[in-house]
Amino acid sequence: MSAVTLALAGAGLRGQAYARHAVASGHARVVAVAEPDRHRRESIAAEFGIAPEHVYADWRDLAAEPRLADAAIVATQDRMHVGPAVAYADLGYHILLEKPMAPTDAEATEIADAALRNKVIFAVCHVLRYTPYTQMLKGLLDEGRIGRLVSVQHLEPVGWWHHAHSFVRGNWNSSVTSGPMLLTKSCHDIDWLVHLFGRTPQRVSSFGSLTHFRASERPPGAADRCLDCPLKQTCPYDAEKFYLDALADEEQHFWPLGAITAEFTEPAVRAALRTGPYGRCVYASDNDVVDHQVVNMEFEDGATCSFTMSAFTPMEHRRTRLMGTHGYLDGDGHSVRYVNFRTGAEETLTAQGVSGPDAGDGHGGGDEALVEAFLAAVASNDPALLSSDATQSLATHRVVWAAEQARLTGTVVRLTP
Repeated sequence: MSAVTLALAGAGLRGQAYARHAVASGHARVVAVAEPDRHRRESIAAEFGIAPEHVYADWRDLAAEPRLADAAIVATQDRMHVGPAVAYADLGYHILLEKPMAPTDAEATEIADAALRNKVIFAVCHVLRYTPYTQMLKGLLDEGRIGRLVSVQHLEPVGWWHHAHSFVRGNWNSSVTSGPMLLTKSCHDIDWLVHLFGRTPQRVSSFGSLTHFRASERPPGAADRCLDCPLKQTCPYDAEKFYLDALADEEQHFWPLGAITAEFTEPAVRAALRTGPYGRCVYASDNDVVDHQVVNMEFEDGATCSFTMSAFTPMEHRRTRLMGTHGYLDGDGHSVRYVNFRTGAEETLTAQGVSGPDAGDGHGGGDEALVEAFLAAVASNDPALLSSDATQSLATHRVVWAAEQARLTGTVVRLTP
């Protein structure tokens, strides 16, 4: 496979991860970068040997040039996806777009239309589709091991400290500046569940709220910042302990510590906690996204699915129970317990090469596998090598928006096919 040339728009943690996986595969070169943060921009340019004339502070500057690469990785902030995605597609770039597609149906539709209009290869980074575990689980369903899939229970255990890091103190804490939790975090899971069923649901309902991470739950005597708090020894969300412990573990430097500082020293971490958002008390932040939510889905043939997202868990792989007419599957992200109703036999099947569930571990191998599939699709001009396209990703996003509408209105929302 010949090397695919890439332009990177957005050199934050996700953009860096995808670019590094691409280069490490031996099948890609990063030849341009657009990133407003000077430190990140210069670091990426140096890391990948990008020519100075192809280093830009704004995605628009890259879009103003003739096409410089085969494909573009768009990993800007969520509310900045539509501009670069549409502009680069119009220039003929194939597009790898970080999830979610966009905060609104109208913007996501505009992106999908641009991909279709320009006949470019397009993939949203629904990395869960590409893990070895998912490949195994989907294979069992497609083989008919459990007959017809009738009911699913699925849990996304966000993790108490991960939720505090990303969705209370971090960039995804606001439904206004980023989006609702179901879109920014759990569009992965809704897309994955639709992938398992092989079709979108007909009706959805949803319930959830911001229950704990709010001012009314603040313990008496708590300070506005963890560094000053007399209760830090007994608080499970103490930022000082969490980030200093992460400093002592090099595997946590890229994520989550890389979100708060570019310098991995104790003075730099303490300075970030003193002045930045990651040092705030979780009960005195400006967050408004839910900390737990359930979504119920009903499919045209009567099959049902229940999905639970919760902050109040360890951070682990998703847990899923799949109930069919002839068998049962119970999976934990690594292995699957399979019960055959015809024979009564049980076996445990284990996926190979599964890593940890978080971004630092590449989401169970999904990050790397997605990037490799995208590069192969671009190199061979074969979009069939990807698990989903613009139309399919738009359809699963519409399930998310319907579920959020159901939560906000207390209604059951019917989706049109």
